[in-house]
Amino acid sequence: MTSSTTSPAETSAAGVRLDIWLWAARFFKTRSLAKAAIAAGRIEVNGQRAKPSRAVHANDQLLVHRGDEQFQVQVRGLADQRGPAPVAQALYEESAQSRQRREEQRALRAAERTGYRAPETKPDKRARRLIQALGDIDAL
Repeated sequence: MTSSTTSPAETSAAGVRLDIWLWAARFFKTRSLAKAAIAAGRIEVNGQRAKPSRAVHANDQLLVHRGDEQFQVQVRGLADQRGPAPVAQALYEESAQSRQRREEQRALRAAERTGYRAPETKPDKRARRLIQALGDIDAL
């Protein structure tokens, strides 16, 4: 009977599929989301676009675009199974520049939201028509 898990020595020599590693490192919630991001070109390995089946090895440099965030990480460990968050965070090391840039962007987005208050009630018929008219102006 064969096991689906491999020993750490075998894993480090052969590497792990990129989509599986991204899922195990908790960059994406599902493997299919990781695969779609790779196919869309949002993931770079050592400065090159990659395929989902590309093997990731220790010390590889990854550039991960996820939503508005961009992570620049170095692979520290390999895993082919998703584990707890502390174990996943030990699989990579994010550069200080990347972390600082993400914090600045997060602060900028928070500053843009200051002063905004969501309406307490749903818009009535007149307000909906005004909102729709404003939306038509933006389309021009």
